[in-house]
Amino acid sequence: MAQHLLTPRMAGVLDRVRRARHPPMHVMTPDEARRHYTAAAEVLDLPRAPLARVEDLTMVAADGSAMRARLYAVSNERLPVLLYLHGGGFVVGNLETHDSLCRQIAKRAGCAVLAVDYRLAPEHRFPAAVDDAWAAFQALPALAQGLGLDHTRLAVGGDSAGGTLAAVVALMARDAGAHLALQLLVTPGTGAHADTPSHRLFAQGFLIERATIEWFFDHTLPRQQRTDWRFAPLEVPEVDGVAPAFVVLAECDPVVDEGLAYADRLRAAGVPVELELARGVTHDFIKMGRVLPEASHALDAIAAALQTAFSGDPSR
Repeated sequence: MAQHLLTPRMAGVLDRVRRARHPPMHVMTPDEARRHYTAAAEVLDLPRAPLARVEDLTMVAADGSAMRARLYAVSNERLPVLLYLHGGGFVVGNLETHDSLCRQIAKRAGCAVLAVDYRLAPEHRFPAAVDDAWAAFQALPALAQGLGLDHTRLAVGGDSAGGTLAAVVALMARDAGAHLALQLLVTPGTGAHADTPSHRLFAQGFLIERATIEWFFDHTLPRQQRTDWRFAPLEVPEVDGVAPAFVVLAECDPVVDEGLAYADRLRAAGVPVELELARGVTHDFIKMGRVLPEASHALDAIAAALQTAFSGDPSR
């Protein structure tokens, strides 16, 4: 077992989770899992920080339907914008589950954050989430201008499945010739088969279970589509010329190996990459700031990376 790798505080969190005896997500229906995740998502997160601007908006999803969004900003100035895509395995998660996290990024980085509520599986299977994320990015410059924000300084980011989507949007932006200051990838999934050594080492007892990952995959797309690079960015033919990346990974996370592999692939292609590896913590640690100092450290590093990227520093 790899339990010895955990920090004492992280081990304590996992012990509390076990003692609560909540059923694992993979034995629930998607609706049950969404309710459970929404109720629990911010229990360990930092309190929702007050901001000068928090505005609910409506955007247009790729299928023409209404897509909820929320703007976070520390002031009414002409701020650069981070498009943020929430995690949740493409099945769970929403604006509320990541409200605290988005507020922290906006507060610490001094930028605006636009979070979008993309369509979820299994009602909207792959590539619906990708299409919505790309539609949001395409609409971002005009929306930013209309909101009094700086449409020339844009970044994309997300955690977990949202990190996957952010990596995909960055690749699509490159192909479309759109400028992107940074791609922020927090514990992203980038592989097709959940078959790396870290998937085996951290398969059980480390917050996100192997069976739950498979449950997410099965609800999202058929097995034969899993090598589509829009689901598994490691499968993309070329990463050359994509935006600089800031990658945040957790040591005790099933997806840590594929996150490292993607960062290495970017570096090998000459893409500027900064990597923050949080030791002794699990997937979703970034949302546990009430109990884990590693969350605040990672948020500060994210803020510094965004500030540097938005400053146009040529060293990036």
